[in-house]
Amino acid sequence: MSAAPAASPPGAAEPDGAPRIAALDILRGVAILGILFMNVNDMAASFNYPDIRQLGWTAADRMAWWTRAILADGTARAMLEMLFGAGMVILTDRVADAAGMRIAFRRYYWRNIVLWLFGLVHMFVLLWPGDILHTYGIAALIVFWFRHLPPRWLIAIGLIGAVANFVGAGVFGNYLPYRDRTEVAAIQARQQAGHRPDAAERKTLAASATRTAEQAAERRTREAMIAAENRARSSTTADWVRESWTKSIARLSEDEFAGIWEAAGTMLIGAALFKLGILQGGRSRTFYWRLLIFAYSLSLPLRAFAAYEETRFDDLPQLSWMTYEFARLGTTLGHVAAICLIVGTAAGARMFRPFVAAGRTALTLYVLQTIACLWVLFPPFALALYGKLGWMEMMLVSAGIDLGLLWLANVWLRHFRIAPVEWAWRSIVEGRRLPFRRAAG
Repeated sequence: MSAAPAASPPGAAEPDGAPRIAALDILRGVAILGILFMNVNDMAASFNYPDIRQLGWTAADRMAWWTRAILADGTARAMLEMLFGAGMVILTDRVADAAGMRIAFRRYYWRNIVLWLFGLVHMFVLLWPGDILHTYGIAALIVFWFRHLPPRWLIAIGLIGAVANFVGAGVFGNYLPYRDRTEVAAIQARQQAGHRPDAAERKTLAASATRTAEQAAERRTREAMIAAENRARSSTTADWVRESWTKSIARLSEDEFAGIWEAAGTMLIGAALFKLGILQGGRSRTFYWRLLIFAYSLSLPLRAFAAYEETRFDDLPQLSWMTYEFARLGTTLGHVAAICLIVGTAAGARMFRPFVAAGRTALTLYVLQTIACLWVLFPPFALALYGKLGWMEMMLVSAGIDLGLLWLANVWLRHFRIAPVEWAWRSIVEGRRLPFRRAAG
């Protein structure tokens, strides 16, 4: 596949002078449209569902869920994070070459602070607690300080989170619960044989009973949260607003660190992949075939096993908790390789050409997904379809919305130079009103 190397991106195509690389726009377009398939269940049903069967479990639902779990879960998010890392390298190098690193630092930080503010508007005005913009805005400020490291160090640092997840889930999620269950089972077996537990054994049994009671209390709390959310999102607009704000505040106060940690690590990996010429399609077809086979052969079996563990529908620890992040990154790399291979052919390039427009309007499309789902399909007013769709129906709705947005992006860029949300973001960053319409003719 022919593409411009990382050192010489093509000429500027944006009103603020930001360079565009078609291969990155294609990946971004695929990722931003793909992310709706991950968000739709939280938009169409409860954020807190403990059992996937509650959202529908017909044969069609099972097929849709298994496909989503193995091929898609978390990969659109990972691809966007990788592209943020690539964008960090492109933008800071461009500004540094033109005006020096001090200006590059200021411009890049201001750019991402504004993005963070846009994310808050997305959460508290458009009422989407699952927003990623505010998380990416903060994570991008962190990865900036690693931009000059060679690719091998960027990858090594980026994988720290995956390694920490593997170790933490292995020890606290699997080994310790397994050890405790084994000890309790052994004590209970001796009790049945007439043995009277000693003080240490009684302490072990008491701790096990306490954990069981805590788990039951957590289940009751989760069920109460689901019931409250269902009532709020199916009753009045005021109840829906309060519920959304409550979730957004909880996200910012309780879950933000984990999201920033994940995003920053994957951004560093993306920066490395860009420096190596991988994301922009600058390597040979043989390289991409090897990457695809290697990534998929390791990650897809892990993803299939994770789906199997989730469909056991029990309270036992899952080994896939340990491997989730490695499997997510591996599957995403496989997707990147597959897209680069397809785009490297004439027919594939034609097929993916519409996604260039989606990549250039990604921020606007992301907001339009929220408007279509939360303000038309699933609010307490309008179509009011909250809680009424199964997995297959949600996937089909997502596909329909994405096809409409893909068409809209291509039509829009025939008449305008930049999408509305991108225009507002970059105009604020530039401190001036950027050109919006294309010149006549």
